[in-house]
This record gives sequence, structure tokens and C-alpha cells, in this order.
Amino acid sequence: MQERHDAPLAPLTTFRLGGPATRLITAVTDAEVIDAVREADETGTPLLIIGGGSNLVISDKGFEGTALRIATTGFALDGTRLELAAGENWSDAVARTVEAGLAGIECMAGIPGSAGATPIQNVGAYGQEVASTITEVVAYDRHTGDTVTIPNADCAFSYRHSRFKEDPTRYVVLRVRFELEDAGGMSAPLKYPETARALGVEAGDRVPAAAARETVLRLRAGKGMVLDAEDHDTWSAGSFFTNPILTAAEHTAFMARVAERLGADVAPPAFPAGDGLIKTSAAWLIDKAGFTKGYGSGAARISTKHTLALTNRGRATTEDLLALAREVRDGVHEAFGVTLVNEPVTVGVSL
Repeated sequence: MQERHDAPLAPLTTFRLGGPATRLITAVTDAEVIDAVREADETGTPLLIIGGGSNLVISDKGFEGTALRIATTGFALDGTRLELAAGENWSDAVARTVEAGLAGIECMAGIPGSAGATPIQNVGAYGQEVASTITEVVAYDRHTGDTVTIPNADCAFSYRHSRFKEDPTRYVVLRVRFELEDAGGMSAPLKYPETARALGVEAGDRVPAAAARETVLRLRAGKGMVLDAEDHDTWSAGSFFTNPILTAAEHTAFMARVAERLGADVAPPAFPAGDGLIKTSAAWLIDKAGFTKGYGSGAARISTKHTLALTNRGRATTEDLLALAREVRDGVHEAFGVTLVNEPVTVGVSL
């Protein structure tokens, strides 16, 4: 276990933003993670858990307390069963499953961050989400002081949500277990139309899993969604806002605003979201509200490649980023009556 004081946190986030932590602990085993969490809880010290740092917006003032960076390692594959330590790099793990000829997470290639964060956010992309393949999550329960194994059915997964996100101070994810598919080196059936089109096939078709992964990486890179230290479009948290899910009444009101602003013949993206709910596109809303690619004149701007990514152009502060986020959120609400919700976790700040 490594320990530093007055330690910079910005280098541990993909935004490269935020002030220092009073204390930073780097844990490389599950036991070290648990010891650090227990110590913080027993002493009443505020605790910030950091994995890959790809979903964090930290105050410019930093964090007064203990920041715990989970750097555990462990990739165990037994047939189609996969177990990942929380600190494992997610994108690397996806690549290794594809190399093993297994399907189920290949379309989540290139997503930055650690494996332990995936069940918290129910990470997903290009028609796949981890809720479909996770069998159970091993976590430390801060309420009981026990290490518990939580089956998929008890994780309360929904769109970019889970019981771990619902109650962020209770569980610390240690390991994540998956059941993948041996489809003879082929991918899972493609669900996302953009991926299918890029591969020249129909939605529902299978392709070689390696081809699916490579295509997703290419699509993500084109949107600035694959980390590249030289490309400021990737100094972000990926999608900053979640796609809004509307009730039937909310959708009707939304469509009226669209017709009023853009014309009755304009049809915004709409996808069934269960129980009569309808999901629309945050990127579409942002663009049609006037916040186009590259929008902004300061150190924080919308990505030049994707309207859903807010970026640090190199000299931004967290307050610069939040000012832009508020401008976009408020502008979308004024235009369409829909309130966007931030996807990254905020630490010491809020929209």
C-alpha cells in the first residue's frame, strides 16, 4: 500500500481536473482496499474511491479526506466465466476476452476506466451493457463490515444505474464476475444500427468478435471517445449527460416543443425504454439547442468530434467545466423542456 499527502488528483482523472487530496492511498490487494475503507469509516474520515478516474469531476479545492485509488489486478478466465479484479483496466480486459474467442462485451471496447466501476454505472455502449453478462459482484459492505457476493438479480441494474450507484456510501466493489458466450469466435448479435452499418451487415447478425471490437474502437476514436493524451477531445468523461427517459406525457410535451422550434416534420430519436417510457438522445438535444461541436470560447468546450462530450482544452478548471455544463443543461431545458442529468460523479461540486 502506498500513501501520499496533499496528493494531486487531477492526474488520476481523464478530465485532468481537480485539486489535491489530504491523503491518497493506493491499494493493490483486496485486503488493502478493505483495510483502508475500514480505517476511514472507524475514524470518520471522508473517503473518495478512485478507479480509472474516467467518471469523476473533482472540485478545484480538491478533497479533504482520504482518496483511495483501487489498483488491484486479476484476470481469471475459466471457460466462459470471467472474474476481474476491480482495478483491472476495462478496455484491456475486453481485448483479452476477444482474443480468447468469447462474446458478450466486445462492443464495449475502448471504454476508459476500471472493471470495478462497470457495475456501478451499468456501463454500456453500442448495444451492449454489463448488466447482460455480469453474474455477480463481490463487494465490501461498509454497513456490516462483511465481504458480500451480490447476484445479478439483486444489483437493481437499469439504464446507467444500479444499487451501487443508488447507495454510493455502502458498497466498495472488489471483483466482478461475468458469463460470456462461446460463439466460435463470433460476436454476440449486433444490436446497434451504427455498428451493423459500419460492418456492412444487418442488426441481429453476428460478425467475428475481433471485427466488432475493432469497428467499435474506430467509431469511438472518431468521436474522441478513446483516450489519447495528445487529443484534447479525449480529455473528458466521455458522455457527460445521460440520454433522457421520458414518460408518455413528457414525450408529448417534448414533441410539441420540437415542432414549435424545428418544424412539425422533425422527428427526434426515440427508443422504447420499458413501462411506456421513451428514451431520446442527449446529443441530439444538445445539438438542436444550438450547442454544436466545438462550442465554447474558453478552456472548457464541447468536443470537436461529439456534442455529448465536454472537454478540457488543456488549461481548464473544474469551474470552467461546470459553467459550460450548466450553460448546456439550461439551454436544452429552455429549448425543449427536458432537463439533462450529468453522468459523471461530482466530488465537492454540483451542477
